[in-house]
Amino acid sequence: MAEERTYLKPMTLFETKDLVTICAPMVRYSKLAFRSLVRKYGCDLCFTPMIISDSFIQSIRARHSDFTTSHSDRPLIVQFAASSGEDWAKAAQIVAPYCDGVDLNCGCPQRWAMAEGYGACLIHKPHLLADMVRLTRAELPQDFTVSVKIRLHKDVRRTVEMARQIEAAGASFLTVHGRTQDQRGGVPVNLEAIADIKAALTIPVVANGDIRSLDDAFRVKDITKVDGVMSAQGLLENPAMFSGATSTPLECVKEWVRTSLSLGTPFSTFHHHLIYMMEKSLCRAERRYFNGLGSTSGVLAYLSEKYTMEF
Repeated sequence: MAEERTYLKPMTLFETKDLVTICAPMVRYSKLAFRSLVRKYGCDLCFTPMIISDSFIQSIRARHSDFTTSHSDRPLIVQFAASSGEDWAKAAQIVAPYCDGVDLNCGCPQRWAMAEGYGACLIHKPHLLADMVRLTRAELPQDFTVSVKIRLHKDVRRTVEMARQIEAAGASFLTVHGRTQDQRGGVPVNLEAIADIKAALTIPVVANGDIRSLDDAFRVKDITKVDGVMSAQGLLENPAMFSGATSTPLECVKEWVRTSLSLGTPFSTFHHHLIYMMEKSLCRAERRYFNGLGSTSGVLAYLSEKYTMEF
């Protein structure tokens, strides 16, 4: 029998670390291989990509497709899209033996998600959201976290009040993406709003948005007083970001190749991660050539020739 792996659970991380570093839930990207990579470079806590709760409950095939983990993939939080507390609670109970917490996506601004009652539309239904947290919290052990990831209302006072309702319903912590549902990456995050939410709550608060370096992480911490920071784009471009690296180290690229190939990562995902990691180290012509490669063997040959990597 394998020995039980020792690691810090999410709430222990918040209690013991000045700043918890977190890999965001990213569709297609924050899967097992990438989570394994960023954990090697200072990432304390990882989220799965968002999983649709009702199909996850109904289909074993969906479970096998959407959720893959390993003995060393901890601490881990599984994020769900749900429109009812019953669905979220049932999905949470299925994954509970294999992770350390579940999160409810209330930030996805895509139209399809909101049309189905998922994502950012839930921030306009604070009573339903609180009920969903309350129901799911009641079905799970106390050391298992139940959290929520939100965006801002245009009137930040509404967000502060909603955050208080989420806390009162039993949420373990709250992640705040510092933009409204209509704002995209070109708009700076509203750090003042995140600071107001943090000041209003007693549970840990995580800031999300515009975290592209370790310096950004500590700058946001200083301004908002949050307990953790969550990065998506920054980690895609530099998976070693939380270790203090200012660009993706060559060893990190090698580690991605080893890890992803050993786990059977599909070529498109394997290649796309490398495109993100290597964008700043290649000139335009090199990027065009590398981005157009169509096979694992072609990618390995390119890396071997350019960087004298051995695989």
